[in-house]
Amino acid sequence: MTRSEINNYIVEAKEFFSAMRFHLPPWAYWNPDEWKRRASSCGRIVKQGLGWDVTDFGGGPYLERGLLLFAMRNGEAGDPIRPYAEKIMIVRENQETPFHYHWNKTEDIINRGGGRLVLELYRATDDDEFSDEPVTVSVDAIDRTVDAGGTIVLEPGESITLVPHLYHRFYGEPGSGLVLTGEVSKVNDDETDNRFYTPLGRYPEIEEDEEPVHLLVSDYARFIGT
Repeated sequence: MTRSEINNYIVEAKEFFSAMRFHLPPWAYWNPDEWKRRASSCGRIVKQGLGWDVTDFGGGPYLERGLLLFAMRNGEAGDPIRPYAEKIMIVRENQETPFHYHWNKTEDIINRGGGRLVLELYRATDDDEFSDEPVTVSVDAIDRTVDAGGTIVLEPGESITLVPHLYHRFYGEPGSGLVLTGEVSKVNDDETDNRFYTPLGRYPEIEEDEEPVHLLVSDYARFIGT
């Protein structure tokens, strides 16, 4: 991805969040110079992987396979005080987040407004293939069962609980618009806790054709030296 593309998607995201009356913390709007000035006080933000995240999962057309996220809070593995995380995401129509599961994380995926969110589900076999067994999940505390590879469609206000070793992919339903998508989960660890069905990169390779509007989580080490 080019930096100009990423910048444009972040600007669009800020406009969408504003229209949906979803507010980010003040540091979400810092530019790189502000980050450098405040770096000494931001160690926890950096360590916990909070902030902007725009990914094409290692390559390919972003509008077909990609995701924009902002991590607002996160604990650390083994921390009994803050064993949780929260993200806000924008999922576009037919924009796929590919099949993956988490080794340890249980998460609630929440349609917080906008379009309809489609999830496709498979249980994982012991050798990490797709199981042909039906899948039972909790949708707002009500169990629902679908066939292997079946879909659950979340209307605004609905949520689904995804447990470890449950393959899932999701995308916005065509014709329904951008989906404001929340995630509330156990501690998030994108370095070690994602198992993609087809091996993929987690962060994009960026062509620096202009300066960042805001830093991504993957930018912190290079731009502010942490």
